[in-house]
Amino acid sequence: MAGIVSVEEIRKAQTAAGPATILSIGTAVPSHCVLQADYPDYYFRVTNSDHLTKLKEKFRRMCEKSMIKKRYLHVTEEILKENPSMRDYWSPSLDARQDIVVVEVPKLGKEAAVKAIKEWGQPKSKITHLIFCTTSGVDMPGADYQLTKLLGLRPSVKRTMIYQQGCFAGGTVLRLSKDIAENNKGARILVVCAEITAVTFRGPSEMHPDSLVGQALFADGAAALIVGADPDTKIERPLFQLVWTAQTIVPDSEGSIDGHLREVGLAFHLQKDIPGLIAKNIEKSLEEAFKPIGIRDYNSIFWIAHPGGPAILDQVEEKIGLKEEKLRATRHVLSEYGNVSSGCVLFILDEMRKKSLEEGKATTGEGFEWGVLFGFGPGLTVETVVLHSVPIASAH
Repeated sequence: MAGIVSVEEIRKAQTAAGPATILSIGTAVPSHCVLQADYPDYYFRVTNSDHLTKLKEKFRRMCEKSMIKKRYLHVTEEILKENPSMRDYWSPSLDARQDIVVVEVPKLGKEAAVKAIKEWGQPKSKITHLIFCTTSGVDMPGADYQLTKLLGLRPSVKRTMIYQQGCFAGGTVLRLSKDIAENNKGARILVVCAEITAVTFRGPSEMHPDSLVGQALFADGAAALIVGADPDTKIERPLFQLVWTAQTIVPDSEGSIDGHLREVGLAFHLQKDIPGLIAKNIEKSLEEAFKPIGIRDYNSIFWIAHPGGPAILDQVEEKIGLKEEKLRATRHVLSEYGNVSSGCVLFILDEMRKKSLEEGKATTGEGFEWGVLFGFGPGLTVETVVLHSVPIASAH
């Protein structure tokens, strides 16, 4: 008779041999595209605020400085006409906003997920876990449940729903997917970040000019990944390995970014010193991440930093002494899509691996072996992920 298996043996059988690896990436945006140059006129017209001429000029300057060329938004003029309460800064409008995002967030997430699953090339029945992340609305059962139904995933898929984390959460989902993949042998995790600004869109207010920053930067988009350890390279193509992760709260940063769900929707407040706080603390995060690997030259790694806005990127560049091309993929995504909150860093990962292939680089990380991914968001919270690229030949 076979003896009883020990806990240690069970544990060993449960654990993957190698590191968590990103196996595919997909992105999606709504069809409605707005050009940033035209946005100030559009925004003040649709919110019946053309009489606030000083505020409009201020907003125009913000949009010009944003380094954003275009953004994709679900909310159109027609939707605002049907839901006039969403146009006003103070009107109770949470019901109208929730009605939109509860339906549209999982649908946009599905578009990105379908692309990621197609690129992965395996049947969706092999997906064992789902991580869904959004700051756009809350509901029960959540967007994770809705996506499971929309995609026709197995009812036994293990779901994790992450609400209201904001812009750092692109790092959070990688940290969680790493832990799941490495602790569950054979796991294949579908990771989805989907954001729709219907929950934050509102007209301007002279009393709260800081809310204009969000109106000038935020955009809609979804990104999806398949993550798993020990890829079968006959049928799976690794893109990046997830080597190390950390999360930290920046000292003396309380209140610098916060958002509150109110009857008027999700109200964001941003303080002016955010870029300075991030730049001041980024070296500490880099040291903690790369000292054990023996890397001290941060121009010798590839960079994926959440593009909260151009000032953050400028100050990080200056503080670390980064060469201009280091944040090229990051700036490109900001320019083409705006700030899509949690999904941003995943859009940048996608852009980087595509450009690396196009330009004939040796690895998915612009020819470099090691890289860093930073998520910055409410708190002020910083997520750090150390990435290891793979040779382009094995990624395709």
